[in-house]
This record gives sequence, C-alpha cells and structure tokens, in this order.
Amino acid sequence: MNLATTASKLKQGQTALGIELGSTRIKCVLTDDRAETIATGSYTWENKFEDGIWTYSLDEVWEGIQQAYRELSTKIWGIYHVPLENIGSIGISAMMHGYLAFDKDEQLLVPFRTWRNNITQQAADKLTEAFNFNIPQRWSIAHLYQAILDQEEHVQKLDFLTTLAGYVHWRLTGEKVLGIGDASGMFPIDVSTKDYDQNKLSIFNELVATKHYPWNLVDILPKPLLAGTNAGTLTKAGAKLLDPTQTLQAGSLLAPPEGDAGTGMVSTNSVRVHTGNISVGTSAFSMNVLEHPLKQVYRDIDIVTTPAGLPVAMVHTNNCSSDINAWANIFAEFAKCLGVNISPDKLYETLFTQSAKARPDAGGLINYSYLSGENITQIQKGRPLFVRTESSDFDLPDFFLSQLYGAFAPLKLGMDTLFNEEKIKTRVMIAQGGLFKTPVIGQQILANALDLPIMVMKTADTGGPWGMALLALYAKSGTELSLEEYLDKKVFKQVESMTLLPEKAGVKGYAKYIKRYQGGLAVEALAGEKFE
Repeated sequence: MNLATTASKLKQGQTALGIELGSTRIKCVLTDDRAETIATGSYTWENKFEDGIWTYSLDEVWEGIQQAYRELSTKIWGIYHVPLENIGSIGISAMMHGYLAFDKDEQLLVPFRTWRNNITQQAADKLTEAFNFNIPQRWSIAHLYQAILDQEEHVQKLDFLTTLAGYVHWRLTGEKVLGIGDASGMFPIDVSTKDYDQNKLSIFNELVATKHYPWNLVDILPKPLLAGTNAGTLTKAGAKLLDPTQTLQAGSLLAPPEGDAGTGMVSTNSVRVHTGNISVGTSAFSMNVLEHPLKQVYRDIDIVTTPAGLPVAMVHTNNCSSDINAWANIFAEFAKCLGVNISPDKLYETLFTQSAKARPDAGGLINYSYLSGENITQIQKGRPLFVRTESSDFDLPDFFLSQLYGAFAPLKLGMDTLFNEEKIKTRVMIAQGGLFKTPVIGQQILANALDLPIMVMKTADTGGPWGMALLALYAKSGTELSLEEYLDKKVFKQVESMTLLPEKAGVKGYAKYIKRYQGGLAVEALAGEKFE
C-alpha cells in the first residue's frame, strides 16, 4: 500500500471503519475505499457472571470502543502522520441476540442479558409452539417473554428493546434501527416483506393482551434495514463517544448495525444462495443461505437472514473455544513456574501442533467445553468436564486434540440435523475465527468433523470488523448492485485462501469421538445438577 496515496485518502475521508464487539475482543478495522485494511485496534474484555446472569457493563462497552479506536488512530498517526479527522462511513457490529431494555428516559432497566444466558426455556418453548417457528433461548423476544412470565416489574417501563450493536449505533447516531440480519435474531422476519413477521407480531400481542402494557411490541423494536441503506450520520456527541480527544469530526454515514453472524457472511463472501460459512470463537455458528424453506421446525436450527434479507439456516452453539483458552492458560502458568515466558501465539501454535501427533479418535479422551449451558445438546448448566477411562491414551497430543474435538462437537451435532434431515450440503464451507490463526490444524480438524471441505481466507482471524467495514463501504457507495454483486465485483475479485479436504482417517476418528461424546452427555447434565 502506497503511503502517500493512503495518507491522501485519510485526509479526504475515503475510508470505512468497522467496529465489532465480540465475546472476548472489541476490534476496529479501518479500510480505504477499495477495502484494503489501513490499520486495526482492539480491546480485550470478558463477560461476567453476576447474580446468575452473563453480562457486560455498558461502561466497559465505551471504554473498550474508545481504547480500540485510540490504538487504531495512534497507529495511523505513527505510520502516515495524518490525524484521523474524517471517516467516510462507519459500521457497528456485535454479538447477536440478548436483551438490552431501556425506559423512556433512555435508562437501562436491567443489566445486559447476553446470548450466553440459558434462562428462557419456558418462554422459548411457548413461543416456538405459538409461532410454529423455532425461537431459541438467546433471542431477544424469548428474553422479553420470560421477563413477562416471571412478572418482572421493569417490563411495565419498557420503551426500547435492542441488541448490543443496535445500542452502540443508537448512541452514535440517535437512530433506533438495526440491520435486518441482527433484527432476525430479535424477532422472526418475513423475508417477502423484509420486515418483522406481522402474523407473529399479532400472535405475541394476543399472548400478552391481558397484561395491558403501555407499549406495543413493534413500537419498542428497532426498525430493520437492508444492507446498503443509509442508517444515519455520526453526531457530535457520537463522535466524542468514539474519540474523546474530539479529533474525529461528525458527519460520517453509518451503515445499518449488524450482528457478528452477518459480518461473518460478508467477510467470507457467503451471502448467495447455496453458500455457507462457519465462525468460531467463544461461541460457534454456521450459516447456510437457503433456496427453499426448511421442511419442518427444528429446535437446534435458527432461521435468520443475510444482511440483504435472504433466509439463512443458522446452527448456533453457546460454547466453543473458552475451555481451550482456559487450558492454554494453565500451560502458560506451568511454563512460567519453570522460568519460561512464552507468548500466546507461540503457546497456541505449540499446543495445536502437538494435536497433529494424536490418535485419530483422541485416544478415547472426551472433553465437554461447556462454560455455559448448551442449547444444541439441551444442557442447562455449563460445567467444563474432561473425561477418560482407565484404558484411555492420556498424553499431550491426545489431550489437546480432545479439546479441539470437543470445541466443535455441538456444532457438528447441529449441522448433522441440517445435512441429514434437510439434505442441505454446500460444496465448501468458509471458516473464520481465532482458532484458525494457527495454520492448517484447526481447519483440518473442522473438515474432518463435518466431513466437508473447509476454506480459510487470509482475513480469517479479523474477518468480522472487516466485514462490517465492507458493509459501511457498500452503504456509502450508492451503487445499484446487490450486496452479492458488490462483493463479487468490488471486493473478492482475487481471494487469498486455502482449502483443506476431509481426511479419511480423521473423519473415521471423529465419528468414534462423537459417539462417545453423545454417550456421556448424561454425565455432563448430572454435573450441572449436582456440582454447584
């Protein structure tokens, strides 16, 4: 990238900023008008389990955004000697689902309830039956209805309900809107009208009619917007929230805020019918863009949409990499006790590489990486659990392979339903997430687990915020191209990627592992009941 050319684009505001609030990191990516990354910034955070609720502080939301933005703008000054004063367009993305409820004075009514909470089973079951449409526990409407069933006092004061991305966008622009992909994780979308499903809105209103609430559901939900729509502009107050130094000027166009599933589809160019992608991190999910509706309702398959409003079959797992990270920290502590300081990148590379030496079935070892409850396997309380028999092969390669196998297991079980029952199968799934930062290992394990070719792009580790920057560029472009056409013609003309095919021995080994895994789920469930 030419320094002088980039400096000129920075001065002229020919840029797009993508901000994504993930489960463990808040990340910023600034691109030029050709989607080339100029600089990045990040902030590490963790959800907290407080009073039985997985949550994040809204104060830390802004602390994290500001620190990530400050790191990004500092890098730009250091390399290009240009202050970041003007940004052409901005997009906000975050973890989907959850419950952020505000009153008429814009005050948060209850602590942020994230997607990770398995506390809405009664509501999810009742709504699924009433709608004849799968409503997962983490969806916003399930959280709202559970609060109603529990007779929580705050519901009477409710004035606005949104997601984390919708909340940040609202504070930056004053607009109560949401990208349709993120909105589809709040309440079902009618893909023919590209709006909330009117029939299901009526059913919900009937369910709560006797409560005589002073609000109507559609009036407290953010308005769904399609990708490419102007979703407002950065206000002076919003610019100060992003950049307390007040170097950044107001006026940037904002794209509709999206969920991390939507940005994952965009950053992997998986928004067309018959394409699919997988994102792995604290949680994991696969997205398959549908040509036809599913034949029936499945409790482990969500129907959401692309940022352009096409229907998507989503398999979402609450758990993925958290237990891997916890074990990696134990190894780092041990190394430190020996006087060895090892970088996180080197640590993960070493452990991942060891797993390549393991037996294909992980030596009979099993790991349940359930830091929280898991919807796919109907486990209500998370209890990370490692299990071996007296005859298991207990060594480092098999141990760490069991960790990786366990991280992908719920996703495997959910996708088996989609493939076996609905006969949906894409030619290749495109994967992204931190687990693929170490080349080949995680990618090959996932290919073996799903018995599918897995492609990983160069942007796999930081794809989400870059995908949001692409949506910001698309909103600014004013083009008549569809989102699919825009990505094909303007962004993904040349893709640096690697595809790995399933290995016969690995597929057979994972099949043995998953059979044992399913057989031991009763032990995991019992651990949640008995071990407090």
